[in-house]
Amino acid sequence: MRNDELSNQSMDFAAAIIDLVGQLKLKHESVISNQIGRCGTSIGANIHEAQYAHSRPDFIAKLQIALKEANETGYWLELLLRTGLIDEQTFKTMDSACTSIRVMLIASINTAKSSNTK
Repeated sequence: MRNDELSNQSMDFAAAIIDLVGQLKLKHESVISNQIGRCGTSIGANIHEAQYAHSRPDFIAKLQIALKEANETGYWLELLLRTGLIDEQTFKTMDSACTSIRVMLIASINTAKSSNTK
């Protein structure tokens, strides 16, 4: 098990997404819950996979996929708020965690890219 902040936050976020999906399914909502379940848990999976990348470009590509999944997750969270399927506090908590992961991913990608050119 990795003990770095990005890995830890993405694992915690995936667990929160799974809890959210369970709550949505209790409301008989399946379309968005399936979408957010896939992309929200995929963030951490891609970060984990990047740790075993074959090369620096492969590492960067995995992190970029994680970033795309985080951006998609943010979209679904906003849609859940706008449709009243989650309350504002849940949205703020989840969106803040997702934004934090995106910021770390962008920093990691930029660091890896700048290291690649040296």
